[in-house]
Amino acid sequence: MNTVAPTPRTIIKTVRGMPASDGAGVKLNRVIGQPALDMLDPFLMLDEFRSDQPGDYLAGFPDHPHRGFETVTYMLAGNMRHGDNQGNTGRLRAGSVQWMTAGRGIVHSEMPEQEDGLMWGFQLWVNLPGKDKMCAPRYQDIAPEQVPRLQPADGVELRLLTGRIGDVAGPVTDVATAPLYVDVRLQAGAQWTADVPATHNAFVYVYEGEATIGSDASARRLARGELGVLGQGDSVTLAAGGAATKLILVAGKPLNEPVAKYGPFVMNTQEQIMTAIRDFQAGRF
Repeated sequence: MNTVAPTPRTIIKTVRGMPASDGAGVKLNRVIGQPALDMLDPFLMLDEFRSDQPGDYLAGFPDHPHRGFETVTYMLAGNMRHGDNQGNTGRLRAGSVQWMTAGRGIVHSEMPEQEDGLMWGFQLWVNLPGKDKMCAPRYQDIAPEQVPRLQPADGVELRLLTGRIGDVAGPVTDVATAPLYVDVRLQAGAQWTADVPATHNAFVYVYEGEATIGSDASARRLARGELGVLGQGDSVTLAAGGAATKLILVAGKPLNEPVAKYGPFVMNTQEQIMTAIRDFQAGRF
């Protein structure tokens, strides 16, 4: 039987995050959603927050609204308390992930549940298709022990948040953009080739150490704090050099729809944005 060889993806654009602040002054590194990379359909924003200085994060993210997209919070260290105007509460701890579908509107807060120590994690914004933007809000709160850990090769450990690797599926389900989100940890000298749906846009972000992306003459190195946008293909090879490295591999099916953004509202038209503002001001979230 003839088989088609995988088409390897390579980096077509490199972006370094830029310092920013959000919420009540939380210091963070904005990687997607900045001048060098406004968005990568369906991904609207990627922030890494990392600090062991309480003054950088204690003020947290007090009550704020969202409409029209999804927020994904993945914690590497520290504890965050979530609450919203519908009475939902939850505790995000190291290794947990929360996939929140804001839909037609929600007002929520994310506040540190610690007064010192390291606070570290990511928040990713994922767009919703126009037909789903006014759906009912929902949460998928995933505890660390619910996240599958895989070892597909020597020196390779994966934490699969959503998507599929072989016969294993991540715990986050029923997302319109059919995303893949993997935390990849490579020991020195280790490498792994991941299958990535050819239909998806994809990126790699290195959060510790350095990684080589690709396996031939077009391979490129990414340092900590750098994001690599991946070109077309259905696989990508990730490798560590002389030291261990950690990165996230994220892919999602592009929506190819008009995007209108205004702060915490993401819709298809400016008219819908104005409606969102009026609804929020009138207390209809």
